[in-house]
Amino acid sequence: MHMRSEGGQSDTVIRRLRSFRPLSAAAASALDKVVRERILRVGAGHDLVSEGDPSDRIRIVLSGWLARYKTLEDGRRQIVNFVLPGDSCDAYVYLLARMDHSISSLTPVTYSEIRREQFDELIASDRMLADAFWCETLANASIQREWVLNIGRRVALERVAHLLCEICERLRPVGLMDGNSCAFPVTQMDLADATGLSVVHLNRTLQELRAGDLIVLRERTLTINDLDALKNLALFNANYLQYPQAIG
Repeated sequence: MHMRSEGGQSDTVIRRLRSFRPLSAAAASALDKVVRERILRVGAGHDLVSEGDPSDRIRIVLSGWLARYKTLEDGRRQIVNFVLPGDSCDAYVYLLARMDHSISSLTPVTYSEIRREQFDELIASDRMLADAFWCETLANASIQREWVLNIGRRVALERVAHLLCEICERLRPVGLMDGNSCAFPVTQMDLADATGLSVVHLNRTLQELRAGDLIVLRERTLTINDLDALKNLALFNANYLQYPQAIG
């Protein structure tokens, strides 16, 4: 159930966009003002948007984790990306008529809902802010291509290792990593649906990563003991995330 909430924080959103382009204090303030106008909360296990819905508004995640997914008629689900704090659920989605996938909350989520007219005015007011949102959109497309490669060509151990590396690299710019540890509220079923593995195969793969002393996954917290070794195992190169510091 959606509920209206007062307040809210746009810090993660501003950090996320600043990982792509430098934003002035004025641009950050304008974004914060728009974000705070309509802040909503939803519990875990709810669709913010469903496939086929009109794509008439922009949603920006302030806290919590979500999954983009598609399902077959027989109920089989494929998670096609995770939506993390600071992400927009497609800044320019209103240019399309309807959603081609669903977005569901994996945890309680706080998000901002912005009307198209508000968003148009916001990005028209600052070129660098508009560029940052476009960079995020293009980075999401780049992430999608990497996920196709992950499922199509990497073996199970590489797939899971790569996904864990990606999540850490995406959380770091928004200040949600504590060293090489982070909250990890994703179930084994979610990970299986994101990597195209059965739950049994996924469990065995996690056990292999644990046995190699590469990760600790306990009480909804992920700790990577040797990030360089995990990246080497996954054949991970952060360039596809499109952060200037990663590419430079």
